[in-house]
Amino acid sequence: MERTASWWDQLKSWWLYPLPQHAISRLTYRLTRIQTPWFKNALIRWFAEAYKVDWREARYQRPADYATFNAFFTRSLHADARPLAGDASTLVSPADGRVSQLGDIDGEAIFQAKGHQFSVTELLGGDSTLAAEFEDGKFITVYLSPRASHRVHMPFAGKLRQTLYVPGRLYSVAPHTVRSIPRLFARNERLVCVFDSDAGPMAVVLVGAINVAAIETVWSGLVTPPPRPSVQMRDWSAEDISLARGAEMGRFNMGSTVILLFGRERINWSSQVDAEQHLRMGQAIGALSGH
Repeated sequence: MERTASWWDQLKSWWLYPLPQHAISRLTYRLTRIQTPWFKNALIRWFAEAYKVDWREARYQRPADYATFNAFFTRSLHADARPLAGDASTLVSPADGRVSQLGDIDGEAIFQAKGHQFSVTELLGGDSTLAAEFEDGKFITVYLSPRASHRVHMPFAGKLRQTLYVPGRLYSVAPHTVRSIPRLFARNERLVCVFDSDAGPMAVVLVGAINVAAIETVWSGLVTPPPRPSVQMRDWSAEDISLARGAEMGRFNMGSTVILLFGRERINWSSQVDAEQHLRMGQAIGALSGH
């Protein structure tokens, strides 16, 4: 049963409104890149213990192996740590995390939490033409687990068509704020990456949050910071940037949320995946329609 935001959820979310969210996140950017050994090693040890990081999965398994805390946070895993389920028709989770919501897009309305929704057009920075490609389609929202590597991977193979940087706030994307703050994902700073795939148009939306000090992609490097005042669209269709299913496509330097969008009757969600479920990157979450 969907939970309505409690008074405690509302109270924990209220203090975020007046905060200088971008300034705090820029401070986090600096702190997580300090190379002083005693500082970054202590921070890595504290975080790994607090969030029960499984060092056995990491390619490098000591704090001293990482130049900065951010290098640890975006650490690479052993090649066999996240095998890909199924075949080319299988949709796989883009990251380790928890399903916030998934299901059908109602016209262009996406369900956020009980009592809250937002539109595809809002999420895509006001581009109604692009939004029409996902009308009555499918969506899934994945909240990245703090204990996991914060690299984002391709759910299907695809060719990059365009990106849209959308400015916004940096509210927390923790479950209590998702339940409390209206249109949260359409209000936060984000990067929309649109691919052409066997499932038709596929949008991978990287949503920023408080302390998400940077968003990167493998094809263009650092995208934010700094924040910009307006939506910026870039056409990549002539660059022939194609990424395989499961390939890294970007990362959060500090963690946040990924939203996947697909068009109408393109994919079906797996009956084994539901809201609140924990996922591992590469786990099957759906398949092409007809498979």
